[in-house]
Amino acid sequence: MKTVYDFTVKDMDGNDVSLSDYKGKVLLIVNTATGCGFTPHYEPLEAMYRELKDQGFEILDFPCNQFANQAPGDAEEIHNFCTLKFGTEFPQFAKIDVNGETAEPLFAFLATEKPFEGFGKGIKNAALKKFSDMNNKTFGDKAYIKWNFTKFLIDREGRVVARFEPTVDMDEVKAAVAAAL
Repeated sequence: MKTVYDFTVKDMDGNDVSLSDYKGKVLLIVNTATGCGFTPHYEPLEAMYRELKDQGFEILDFPCNQFANQAPGDAEEIHNFCTLKFGTEFPQFAKIDVNGETAEPLFAFLATEKPFEGFGKGIKNAALKKFSDMNNKTFGDKAYIKWNFTKFLIDREGRVVARFEPTVDMDEVKAAVAAAL
């Protein structure tokens, strides 16, 4: 059975990182953007990381510019923004694509393991669905991720156990992480 440990990704400096380096930890893998309405998610993510990292928790941050060009800049600019504005300490990786022919294989795997089930109810969620549908129509069946700040929870064995769309309350995400720990 394939797990996230079977993947190698690039760190923000372009070096290979085997996700097997994270064996035995609970992971939250997130595609992020610095100019998105969900960018304030960095704040509760960093608070959760600081509170739970000593229990074997890691957040893996993958910037992506495929959603309305909301992650402009190179790796250094993105990293400086996140550390200066939100004080992030969790690992940040190279900017990637999460959809289409050039999608990072890790994200294609994550989305296949836990497919999109909707943004939820309400006007805000309906509006996001409209933007998402317009943005992702060019990717067809390879529109794995619907928007920035989609989060995947990985258990200590490397299995994908949950997917959280950006509209999910961060308290719910934190509760699921705590339960996995």
